[in-house]
Amino acid sequence: MYSPETSSMVARARRHSLGDLLHRTARRDPGKLAVVFGDLRVTYAEFDRAVNRAAHALADRGLAKGDRLALLSHNCWQFAVLAFATARLGVVLVPVNFMLNADEIAYILRHSGASGIVAEDALAPTADKALAAAGISGGVRGWIGLSGAAPAPGWEDVDPWWREGPAEAPDVHVGDDDPLRLMYTSGTESRPKGVMLSSRSLISQYVSCVVDGGMSGDDIEVHALPMYHCAQLDCFFSVDVYLGATSVILPAPDPAALLATIERERVTKLFCPPTVWISLLRHPAFDGTDLSSLRKGYYGASPMPVEVLRELQRRLPDVRLWNFYGQTEMSPLATILRPDEQLAKAGSAGRAAINVETMLVDDDGNPVPAGQIGEIVHRSPHAALGYYNDEDKTAEAFRDGWFHSGDLGVMDADGYLTVVDRKKDMIKTGGENVASREVEEAIYELEGVAEVAVFGISHPHWIEAVTAVVVPKPGVTLTEDDVHAHTRERLAGFKRPKYVVIADSLPKNPSGKILKRELRTRHADLAEES
Repeated sequence: MYSPETSSMVARARRHSLGDLLHRTARRDPGKLAVVFGDLRVTYAEFDRAVNRAAHALADRGLAKGDRLALLSHNCWQFAVLAFATARLGVVLVPVNFMLNADEIAYILRHSGASGIVAEDALAPTADKALAAAGISGGVRGWIGLSGAAPAPGWEDVDPWWREGPAEAPDVHVGDDDPLRLMYTSGTESRPKGVMLSSRSLISQYVSCVVDGGMSGDDIEVHALPMYHCAQLDCFFSVDVYLGATSVILPAPDPAALLATIERERVTKLFCPPTVWISLLRHPAFDGTDLSSLRKGYYGASPMPVEVLRELQRRLPDVRLWNFYGQTEMSPLATILRPDEQLAKAGSAGRAAINVETMLVDDDGNPVPAGQIGEIVHRSPHAALGYYNDEDKTAEAFRDGWFHSGDLGVMDADGYLTVVDRKKDMIKTGGENVASREVEEAIYELEGVAEVAVFGISHPHWIEAVTAVVVPKPGVTLTEDDVHAHTRERLAGFKRPKYVVIADSLPKNPSGKILKRELRTRHADLAEES
């Protein structure tokens, strides 16, 4: 339609990428408090300059649009800076679960083709092992000195990146659908898949969070759940930046620290999975802490038990609650249960968010009527670009023009969704996703194991607990301690079975498929017995 020069100018004027959001907020409210981390208190203008400097520092170290940078750290100010600095430069951020072991991290580094890694000082030894296992030498190695320790040989302190250098934004055009995040999510396979998210995916999801989640620029929110998860990072922290809200960052969801922070900072908004809400309610300081500022509460990863909902409403009567349900591939929000629906529709995942269509389909892709179980599928601009370097799995997940979640649900006549099972045997424990097959394959490596089935059972604290039923080979004696010791060497802590049962056989259907539903029912009382 126009000359390349004119088209380029129009595109620059219309751009709306993740990296632009902070800059626009800083222009609107330069002096407003943006981030609190420990003793550090930063305005939006200061946050914006820090991000620009960090982006230039990354460029000076050879990173360019489309490159991947891994980030292995607990929540911190530097994490927030790098999340937006990479976006401003067009570099794809690869947040890494800090509970993974070196071999698990090595796979992500290899698969993503990361050009470097930034790691918290306490995690740098694990990162070194992962880099060696991945056969990666050279590249960027940034050190986040949370403990104050000097960088180890081969590592570079990242703090000068955001403190020094040019304060203006780098001149990089980032398109709406250029990938900016590569989030590794567990699946039924033993290896995770890399979910590619773009500005279009993320920002349209932010809009749904704002509209249906009742979010606003006057919120003061504490961020204690891991920011390597897209829930904390993209349902809450980045949305706060978009709106100009104040974010208080904590390294972990320690109940005592959370309660003290809410009182000290007059926090108005908090997201936690049910396990953390329960830990707050049970903490001895709960009743003696001034929580009167808290107005908005959010939960996800699993339904909130009805008795806990009632207790929350009784002990925090001024707090309105929302349930967020979704998948990493949805950036991650798909459906919301709103405050006035919590008890009437307890256990429900709610209805589709404003930018989402959700329906249930049978195995042939046909819609199922209300009251019948079907696979949960979504159509939305929230949806990911696909799986990195995996066209087959992308085609399978996006067949018929819908994203297939792999979860099974039932929808009532009013359109409220209830998740009833996980088609891919995903276990959600303490807010973390665990693929049963990955745990099974690890246990199969134990000498003398004939068969194993891994599944989740209801648990009063973890919501779901990873449980393994193991059948030894004939003539072999295995104990529960043998299995625990074996998995301790091979799996991250949250993936290891909390319960192990040694059995003579596994229940199967005529075709030989293991009946995990029967196992869940048979062993449902393990948590109570322990």
